[in-house]
Order: sequence, then C-alpha cells, then structure tokens
Amino acid sequence: MFNLKKKIMNYSTFKKGVAASLVALVGVSSLASAQDAPATSSSAKVFGGRSQYRTWSIGVHAGVLAPLTVIGSNDYNSWDVNLGYGLNIRKQLAPSFGLELNGVRGKVSGSNDFAIRGAGTTDREFETALQYAVDLRGVVNVGTIDFLRRENSVSFFVTAGAGLSAYAPKVTNGSGVVTDWKGKAGSDVSGKNSVGGTGDKDYVKAVYIPVGAGIKFKVSDRVNFNLGYTVNFVDADNFDGTYAKSNNDKFSYGYAGLEFSLGSKSKPSLEWTNPVAVMYDELKDPSLRQEVEALKNRVANVEKSVDDLKKDSDGDGVADMFDKEPNSAPGAVVDGSGRTIKFPEPAATAVTSDKTGFETIGFEFNSSVLKTESYPTLDKLSSVLRENGGKVTVNGHASSEGTAAYNMKLSKDRANSVKTYLVNSGVSASSVAVKGFGESKPIASNDTEEGRIQNRRVETTRN
Repeated sequence: MFNLKKKIMNYSTFKKGVAASLVALVGVSSLASAQDAPATSSSAKVFGGRSQYRTWSIGVHAGVLAPLTVIGSNDYNSWDVNLGYGLNIRKQLAPSFGLELNGVRGKVSGSNDFAIRGAGTTDREFETALQYAVDLRGVVNVGTIDFLRRENSVSFFVTAGAGLSAYAPKVTNGSGVVTDWKGKAGSDVSGKNSVGGTGDKDYVKAVYIPVGAGIKFKVSDRVNFNLGYTVNFVDADNFDGTYAKSNNDKFSYGYAGLEFSLGSKSKPSLEWTNPVAVMYDELKDPSLRQEVEALKNRVANVEKSVDDLKKDSDGDGVADMFDKEPNSAPGAVVDGSGRTIKFPEPAATAVTSDKTGFETIGFEFNSSVLKTESYPTLDKLSSVLRENGGKVTVNGHASSEGTAAYNMKLSKDRANSVKTYLVNSGVSASSVAVKGFGESKPIASNDTEEGRIQNRRVETTRN
C-alpha cells in the first residue's frame, strides 16, 4: 500500500510538471513561429558551405526517468514515475548528422515487490538523486532526406555518445533502515568512485553511454517538437545503491521537448534541407540559365570572328582581312600581304598534278600523317572547292618498300588523310572521292631514295 500511494503521488506530480512545462514551451514556439517568416533553400548552393544555413540550435526537454529499460531492469523489480528535465545544444554538420551536447537531471527510484519473482536484492527500495548526466552524442537524422518530397515536416533520428554522470543513491533495507550515500561517495581501495567507499564526496561519478531514438516534428521554420527515448548504460553497478548483479546498471529517459534554431531567419535550417532539392533548384536557376545562354552567344561570336580571320577567298594563304590582292591567280606566289610576287608557270612541274594545278602531297616513309608543309596547298584546294564547287578525286600512292598489299592499304590511308582534312575545312564529303594505287604508278625510280620520296604522294584530279 505504501508503494502504491507513493507511485500515485509521484505520477500526479509528474503530470502537473510536464503539463506546465509543455504549455510554456508551446507558447514560446507559437510566438517564435508568428514572428519568423519561413526560410527557403532557394538561395542555397550545392557547394556553398554550411555558412549559408542555420546550424546551431538549443532545446529544452522533460520526461520520465526510470530504472526500467526496454532491455531489462536493474536490481529492483518495481519502478516509479519520476520527472527528469534538461537542455541540449546541437551543431548540425550535415542534413543527416549533427553533434549534440545534452544534459539531464532529476531522480530515479524503484522498489522490490517480494511477491513478484525477479528481485535482485533483499533491500526494500532506493531513490537515486541524479545531480547531472552530461554527454556528447551524435544525432543521425534517418528521415530528413526524402527524395520524393521537397520539404519534410517529420523526421526520425537515432543517437549515441558518451558522457559523465553524478549521482547519490539512498537505500532502504528490508528492516526499514535508510542509508543515504550522499556525502559518502569516496574512493575505495581500487581507486574507483563507488558507493561504500570512504570519503566526503557528495556524488558518485561514473561514465555512461547513451543510446536512443526518436521522432521530431517541424512546428515552424525555427521550432521542432521532439519525442525521444534514451537508454543510458552506466559504467558501474552502484546506480541503485545495490551491488546485487554482475552486470552494470542502466536507466531510461523518455522525453518530449522543443528545439529552437538559432541564426538569421533569412537562412534555411540545415537539418531540414533536402540536398537533392537544392541541386535541382541550382540547375533550374533562371539566372544561371541566362548566364549559360550568354556564354553560348559569346562563344558563337568568338567562333565567327575566328572564321572571319581564317577566310581566304583566293586560296593564296593570306586571310581576306589582310589580303591586299584578294583575287590572286591560283598557284601564284604571294608576299605576306597577299600581293603576287611570282605568277604560276603555265606548264606543270614533275611534282604537280596536271589536272588540278595543285602540288602533290608528300608523306614520310611508312606514314599517312600529313606534313605541316602540306597545309597551305590543301587550304588552297579547299578554298577552290568551297567557292567554285565541283568534285575531286584524291589518289594515293606508295613507294615499293614492303608488300604490294600493305602498300595498297598505305596509299588508301594517305588519300583518306587528305579527304579528312578537306572535309574538316568545310568541303562536302560527297565532293571528295578516294582511290589507292599502292606502288603500281610510280613517277620516279624506286631504286633510289630520291625517287621513293617522290612516289610517297597523293595527287588530286577533277572529276
């Protein structure tokens, strides 16, 4: 009966405290929500850094402290409802992860109902004053990023970390004798803080590991409402003042709380940011698209200017804008200003095609790569074909080194190199035919190197 009355009184006190706390906190959140306009992520950039977001938040919470957890209890088989409360400060490092400094205080109590099996001690009851439990924990938002939703208002989270607790248990044994360890939490012979040691410390100090999970609701752009549950694993077997089991003690904290985002209201909160939506907004940003279009126009203008600089109507190798004689005769030798200094001879030379009037294109041994010195000749031929139209046949030849089959392939490769150059310069591909003759049509003796050099060639004829 004594335990039942105690539980009823504790539960009534707990309800009043939690109700008053939540009313006050909801009032503050409503005021904050009314004053702040919702921030959006439209101004955020994918690689803009954390400075473009609000990353700091502070929170308050209150709830139930109990020696009973979802994975079992300590040395007592009956637990009481007690109020716990605390604060937390969090730094959000990414939309899905943050570091949080969390603190809780209150009391934890329980008793033994000897009619129920499972009591780990003959003591009647305990009450532990939790002066503080402060820890640094990581918070992982497992439901913030939703690829199907641009904005989210509900998120699940999990937490884990490590911290230091200070507590003093008070134990009532089976005979009704009360032992309060506050002020007696000294050091035992092993050097560890423990109940039963000799000393004058008010509280036992012990490391603990908090592991928890919860759900948060976005009340406004600045305020979150959290519901969570944390199991705290104490690195000691004296949290309830009783050494009765070989395993360490633990206690739980189920809570509700409010978090307030700090920083400029013009910035969005990082924890509610969807990176996929930010990336989409940046790609679809009208100003960015305008910049891309403007860049395309500038590139087009530069390309047109380059084409104008390269234009050579008479094919004499001097661009029109610098050509002082824009109608030089084909094959004429001109100076740097395009003025004729040597007119072409009427008869073709030994290395000149008698059908087009353009010099043959020479190649190195076993090569189909065009020589730089051949470019002016090819440019002139390209200019004539582009200006006057018509078709041309490109005939490839080879010297007699190697097999006849290999030389046939090499001659075709040489002819195709010339065709590729002409097509790339603006000549229609249908206007250029290609033939390979291998070593079958030499113009000089293959017995000398001088003769073989002349035979490694490409000639052009008009169709």
